[in-house]
Amino acid sequence: MAFAINVVALFARLRLVVTEEYTRLLEEGELEPISVSEIVRVQGYNLFIGAFAALASYALFHMVTVFPLSWIAVSGTQQIADVLVAQLIGGVLGILGTIASGMLADRIGRRTTLGLLALLIGVFALFTPWLLGGGPKAQNAFILIGFFLLGLSYGQASGTVTANFSRRFRYTGAALTSDMAWLIGAAFAPLVALALSARFGLVAVSIYLLSGSACTLLALGINRALAVRE
Repeated sequence: MAFAINVVALFARLRLVVTEEYTRLLEEGELEPISVSEIVRVQGYNLFIGAFAALASYALFHMVTVFPLSWIAVSGTQQIADVLVAQLIGGVLGILGTIASGMLADRIGRRTTLGLLALLIGVFALFTPWLLGGGPKAQNAFILIGFFLLGLSYGQASGTVTANFSRRFRYTGAALTSDMAWLIGAAFAPLVALALSARFGLVAVSIYLLSGSACTLLALGINRALAVRE
């Protein structure tokens, strides 16, 4: 699934590069290659804030995709085929959530939307042991609710603090922010969560998601404070 998402992301970026608007900006010199070392040196604090602002969304991603498959396969509470059906339905809910997040962000702002969703993900995390530890209906509810929350939060995760970057660094900064958030919040999430839950129970998954929500809220708070100071 992660591979498929990366393929789609690559296709989208390639389509962006060949648009007339992108070509015009390149010709006008407004878009120039930026080295990673330069953007880290000049805009490192924005990269850091942006990565952690999206942490709750990226942590939730694998918690509703890969982790349920692993946990349910180990516990044997239902057939994996049934879980995949629930995830397909959840994917549709995620798409609807992404669309709804744009409408919500237009009304209350991206930062407020992402902060609200971080709080909701934290509340959702508290119910994780009862949902994943329950029967098939409870487990499917975890997947469906999680996917909808994922769509709502993921739709705004990567662009919330992009405006912090100066125009020269904005495109590269947004890409690196997304990559860093993915690495910190999602890359090892299934393995870490499965190992912790096997040792300490599903409450460890709750703590994992709660930590992501806390990091997102902290990063958004710092971002707001910096914006007010400027």
